[in-house]
Amino acid sequence: MTELSHPLAPYGWDEGFADSFTAHAAGGVLPGRIVRVDRGRCDVVVPVPDGTGVQTVQADTALVTTGDPLNIMCTGDWAAVDTDRAMVLALLPRRSAFVRSTSSKRSEGQVLAANVDHAVIAVSLAVELDLGRVERFLALAWESGAEPVVVLTKADLVPDPVVLGHLVADTATVAPGAQVLAVSAETGEGVDVLAASLAGGTSVLLGQSGAGKSTLANALVGEEVQGVNSARDRDGKGRHTTTTRNMLKLPSGGVLIDTPGLRGVGLWDAGSGLSQTFAEIEELAARCRFHDCGHAAEPGCAVLAAVDSGELGQRRLDSYRKLQRENAWIASRTDARLRAEIRRDWKQKSAEGREAYARKRGGL
Repeated sequence: MTELSHPLAPYGWDEGFADSFTAHAAGGVLPGRIVRVDRGRCDVVVPVPDGTGVQTVQADTALVTTGDPLNIMCTGDWAAVDTDRAMVLALLPRRSAFVRSTSSKRSEGQVLAANVDHAVIAVSLAVELDLGRVERFLALAWESGAEPVVVLTKADLVPDPVVLGHLVADTATVAPGAQVLAVSAETGEGVDVLAASLAGGTSVLLGQSGAGKSTLANALVGEEVQGVNSARDRDGKGRHTTTTRNMLKLPSGGVLIDTPGLRGVGLWDAGSGLSQTFAEIEELAARCRFHDCGHAAEPGCAVLAAVDSGELGQRRLDSYRKLQRENAWIASRTDARLRAEIRRDWKQKSAEGREAYARKRGGL
């Protein structure tokens, strides 16, 4: 059976994942893609015994449960599944992962989706366009290894095509290298273009509550697969219609992972993602007189010169500085946590060594 004819091919299975699975292939063990995760269990799509289709089974996750939040299983992961015992035996190496910082004081990363080709960033036009939030999502998307697509949802609420065109243009200026689309799930505007862009791959749908993600997911799938709640009139924010990350098959080919609304989107080790999001500032910085220029008041700063000339907007530079500071702070907190863990492990091992020495002396 070629990988193109493999029953899991519509879910993204290919030769690369087949090679990763080779070490796990055995009687009763099948490859599968995790489409939903619950406490201690997951829904995973695996081939049926005769290889002519797929089925969804519930599997126990105890063997792959880990205390490391970055390695915890999530929707989109590929796995080796023992179908006889209904257990996930191992996770295959990830190609990409969308990670954000949690709001906990432990400064941990949270994986929202794995093995994703496109990160669809839903931004509602029912409220004022927040370009800073778009830049934040873009940095995480580029860092994940996925290709970002910015979707301005609820475009039907902006009836003036000139105004809508300006909103798309403004968003495009902060999204170099990313596709920007205005879409209305109500009228169907732009849905076919978006569906064509996502066909054949794995996409994750991200955005705040009230951004219209569930409505957009229904429009892409072509049926009511996700419940929908209306957003609050006063601020455009919605209730968490989607409470888990679910993988949905797209009629145009490929799959879509719908996620709950994100109230907080903290950066997590997004240095290269920031560089790509603010590519024009990075290019300007390379022309500064000093290689460690802080773009504050240094002489010969090409970035400040671009602001003075109007080539670069002040809001764009302020956003760049803010996200760079946040990313550096998260990195320092993470390093401090790792150092604390190392010290704790060293103290524990030292105590164990002293106890072993005392036992040895006592036995002489």
